[in-house]
This record gives sequence, C-alpha cells and structure tokens, in this order.
Amino acid sequence: MKTFTHINADSVAEAVKLLAQYQGRAKLNAGGTDLLGVLKDRILPDYPEALINIKTIPELSGVAEDEKTITIGALTILADLSAAPLIEKYCPLLKEAVDTVAAPQIRNVATIGGNLCQDTRCWYYRYPDEIGGMIQCLRKGGKTCPAVVGENQYHAIMGAKKCFAVSPSDTAVALTALDATVTLAGGSGTRTLPVEELYTPLGNVLNPDELVTAIYIPKPAPAAKQNFIKFTLRKPIDFAIVSVASLTTLEQGICTAARIVLGAVAYTPVRAREAEKFLTGKELTEETASEAAELALAGAKPLAKNAYKLEIAKTLVKRALLGQ
Repeated sequence: MKTFTHINADSVAEAVKLLAQYQGRAKLNAGGTDLLGVLKDRILPDYPEALINIKTIPELSGVAEDEKTITIGALTILADLSAAPLIEKYCPLLKEAVDTVAAPQIRNVATIGGNLCQDTRCWYYRYPDEIGGMIQCLRKGGKTCPAVVGENQYHAIMGAKKCFAVSPSDTAVALTALDATVTLAGGSGTRTLPVEELYTPLGNVLNPDELVTAIYIPKPAPAAKQNFIKFTLRKPIDFAIVSVASLTTLEQGICTAARIVLGAVAYTPVRAREAEKFLTGKELTEETASEAAELALAGAKPLAKNAYKLEIAKTLVKRALLGQ
C-alpha cells in the first residue's frame, strides 16, 4: 500500500473542508471494509493522497424517529441498524437486506453510508494492478466496457449504455422500495435526493467535496407488506445475482399501492413502475403477480452470458409480491 496522509475529521464541516482542500485527491474512510481492499490492490487509476476518517463525527450515527419519518445516520453500523427496534418495527425489509450483506464480521464494522457508496464489484474494474496491470475500462478513463464482449455473467441487463457494471448495494434496493432519501453535505450546502438518484452509469452523483450524512425513510403504512429477496451463488456472504424488494398495501385483498425494486440488474436500483401500475387496483394473486413479474423485466436487454438473470428476476418478483 502506498503512503497517504490520515486525518481525523471532528465534524461534517471539517470533513467537507478537507475534501475541498484535496480537490478529489482524498477518500473518506468510515468502516473501511471496501476501501482498504481497493487501496491494497491498487485498482484506482489515481491513488489518494489522504484518507479522511469520519468515524470521529459522533452526530452521524444512530436511528431516530419523529411522527412521520425514520432517520438513520450515515455512520450507523450495519449490525446496529439490523438490531434497532425502530427498523424492525417499521422497515423489516431493510433489516432483511442488511442481514444479507457479507458476513457478521463485515456488518460489525461497515456503515450504511459506506454500503450505499461502495465502489463497483465489476471484475474488470477490480482487476489488480499487480497482475499484468489494471484494465482501462470506462470508469478508469478507457473508451470501452470490456464486459460487453467479455465475461458478463454478472453484469447489467437493464439501463446500461456504456458501462455494464451493476450497483452492488443491497441496502440501496431496500431503501428505494421504502421511498427513502439521502442528504448530502458539501461546500455549497446540503441537498436531498431519492436513493435511486444517488447513482450514475459511472459511479455516483457526489461532488468531490460531498459526503452522505443521513438517510430518511417515511414511515410505511402499518398494513404494508414488505419483502426483500436476494439470489446469490454462495448464500452466506455473496453479492446478489439479482435481488428484489417489494412494499405493497392491500385493502380487502386489493392492492392499493405497490413499490417493486430490482437490484443487481443495472447501475442503480430499478423501480418496476409499469408492474406497480398494473397491480394497483387488482387482487394480488398468483396470476397477477406473474404478470407483474413479466412487466418488471419487459425492458431488459441482456448480454451474451447473463440472460439467465431474467428468469431469476421474474421468479423473485413473484415470490416477493406473494410473500413466499
């Protein structure tokens, strides 16, 4: 690992000031479960000159509520988030998603903000510099995405144009289903946006001097049914092949509201809006759930080796909607 300057930030304002000072040449460190591996493998085209430790900012941790909203500090440890009574009461699908992240050792260190902002897991992007030199993909200043004509078993089947890497965050899928927003603090002040708008085809929307400070979740209706399902090759610790989060409200068997979100199929969590519209006003049955699943994947454009994701995704949508 190359040398770098390590700085403890005592406040959000200090962290923002330091980020602005280094002008993109610094990285934030919270749990460090992904960042330290990235640095050791030297996968980044530009090595950071400084690491800014934000674990020293106490006000960024914890789970709280008011009458309408659940607030989660960005530095809340995943294990603590899973164990929080407010999350278990109001957001069980988020708890389900958190409990699928990596292994207990990781969840005891990793933060919710870090999980949302983690770097892509694409094997071309992550190819170690020490084994023949890094691969110059689009995210590293290259002109093409090697996955398009290469090994693309785990890449995007929806919404990709240039880069076909998928968002690896399980919590982003759950939070999108919960209609959550994130607050970003930076030199120009703070801004709030939906979780699904945090991502771009080549990373995320954070400016070089910004960091995530909090997540806000509107309290779901008490009768809302929540589910999160994740399909992996290695059940205990793996990243998703496909994941699905759903939140549906039923009145006398009729669906009055639905949110269906697909994970690991695109660079961002994907709302299945046509499927949601279709379900609204209908009885939730095997037949309607199957039709919703078809609509959810109607716009998919798989690559040569990942069309199998389509059937997995359809099955997970159906299972999530029916609570199976």
